[in-house]
Amino acid sequence: MVRRVHAGKVWSAQPHREISDTGTVLELGYWPGIRSLAPTTRAAALRTGDDAIRKSGPQNLAAGTRDLGPWAWQHTVVRSRFETGEWFSLHYFQEPRAGEPLRLYVNFEKPAVRTRIGIDTLDLLVDLVVEPDLSGYAFKDEDEYDHGRRLGFITNHDHRLVEQARERARGLLQTRSGPFADPWPIWSPDPAWPEPEVPDGVDHVAAGTAG
Repeated sequence: MVRRVHAGKVWSAQPHREISDTGTVLELGYWPGIRSLAPTTRAAALRTGDDAIRKSGPQNLAAGTRDLGPWAWQHTVVRSRFETGEWFSLHYFQEPRAGEPLRLYVNFEKPAVRTRIGIDTLDLLVDLVVEPDLSGYAFKDEDEYDHGRRLGFITNHDHRLVEQARERARGLLQTRSGPFADPWPIWSPDPAWPEPEVPDGVDHVAAGTAG
C-alpha cells in the first residue's frame, strides 16, 4: 500500500505489486483496473478535467477536510521507484498493451516511511515531467505548489527541502546519473497475478506513523 498521509489522516491509499526491494530502493507496479481510495474531489477533477476542482486540493489539505471514495486506475501501466530518505519518487508511465514508454514523472514528496502494509508519504504537489528518452523536461503544477505554500500546507522547511530536491533531480537528469543512468525499466504485469486490493482499515493512521 502507498498511502498519502497528512495531519493524522489518510488522503489516498493505493495497492501496488512489489517488483523489487533492496531495503533502500523499493520498486512497485500499478496497472489499469486496480481500485484504490482517493479524495472524491481529486477523482472528480480527473474525471471531468475541471481545473477549479483540482485547485481545491491544497485548500482541503490545509483545512484537514477530506472525503475518500473508490477510484479505479485507467489507461497506463506505472512502475514506481521510492528511495529511502529522498524527497522525490520516480514514476514510469507506459502504454499497457505494447509497453511503449509514455512519460516519466519525478514526483516531489515527503520521504517514504515504511509501515507494516507498505509506505506512507505525502505528495507536495509539484512534479517534473520528463520525456521517455530524457531529452526534455518541464515542471508541472507549480501553481498548486505556490497555493499550498500560501495556505501553509507546505511549510518553509518543506519548501527548502523541495528546492534542494528539485536541483538534485535536475542535476542527476542532466548528467544521466543516479536513477537516470539506467535505460527505461520496461515492465508489464503478469496476467495471472491477482489484482492488488485495499485492505480493511487502511484509511486509519496507526500511532507513530509519519504524517
